[in-house]
Amino acid sequence: MQNSHYDRIGGEKMVRKLVDHFYDLMDELPETQTIRQLHAADLTEARNKLFMFLSGWLGGPTLYIEKYGHPRLRQRHMPFPIGIEERDQWLLCMNKAMDELQLDSALKMSLSSAFYKTADFMRNT
Repeated sequence: MQNSHYDRIGGEKMVRKLVDHFYDLMDELPETQTIRQLHAADLTEARNKLFMFLSGWLGGPTLYIEKYGHPRLRQRHMPFPIGIEERDQWLLCMNKAMDELQLDSALKMSLSSAFYKTADFMRNT
């Protein structure tokens, strides 16, 4: 029986697709340029870190913790000005990425709610 969000989303392959869609959208959408500018020009490291983090956060392998230790999300994001605009741009990319994966509606609703709470917690301005 598949209980974790990691299993329900489709495991490693689908988490990687989610992350890739997310960053592709951040690169492409003109309305997300404020948050895009907070990232390095090369998104490879960001893609890998988000993939590792989401794997564990969704209930799969704890890749991020194994490599970097506790995520300390708020502390790690403190150097970047994150307000409502940045939160909403991040969520726009993530929600569109989930739409592209065509997740079942109950899973998408659950993840959207959890992503909102986490993204809102990152606000520091």
